[in-house]
Amino acid sequence: MRRGTFRDETVDYAAVGATQAPDLLQYPPERSIPSHESWKIGSGEARFRAAGEALLSWRAQRDAGLEVRDVRPASGPAYTGVSFDEEGQPIAPTRLEADQRYDQDGTPFVGAGTTIQVHGRVAGQRADAELRVIFVVEEKRRIGFALGTVGDSVVSGEESFMVDWYANDEVWFTVRAFDAPASLLYRVFPILTKRRRYKLTQRYLRAISPMYT
Repeated sequence: MRRGTFRDETVDYAAVGATQAPDLLQYPPERSIPSHESWKIGSGEARFRAAGEALLSWRAQRDAGLEVRDVRPASGPAYTGVSFDEEGQPIAPTRLEADQRYDQDGTPFVGAGTTIQVHGRVAGQRADAELRVIFVVEEKRRIGFALGTVGDSVVSGEESFMVDWYANDEVWFTVRAFDAPASLLYRVFPILTKRRRYKLTQRYLRAISPMYT
């Protein structure tokens, strides 16, 4: 198991990690619009591993039409945070000393504390932003991570991407997010925030799921 967590004051929102709150849809961070979408994307370990590898090599973002630039891993080891066993009891935290992985183009894989620049357009509006990886999870049956906004985005908030391989052998991909309008246009027309999120989420699904039509 590998689990990484990063906390830093440079993200531009307060509720860091809130995409993992079970009551996100009922009690989203102040002034933000929550979202939760989940789809079955296949079954079996091979599908799970392939989807997890795609996630950690930025495929969700790239194949969603966003250009990923300036990938900067955090310096030094990342604190792994606290894990829990099946009874909900905390497992003592450790330090993550895993070697940095790279894709075939030499781009660093997702890692806790990594900062990236993304550029593109969604729903007719720019989707440029600086983002930071808030946490990374690599477990036997769960792989994923969360990105938080650092700046230069039309919204402020966080989105998480998780692939789960359940006991019934099904593999599911879940995107959870909360977005608070940041630019003037999005504050005046909040519907643009919902439209942007819907378009982005559908693009992420196309990028990760071979079953999407």
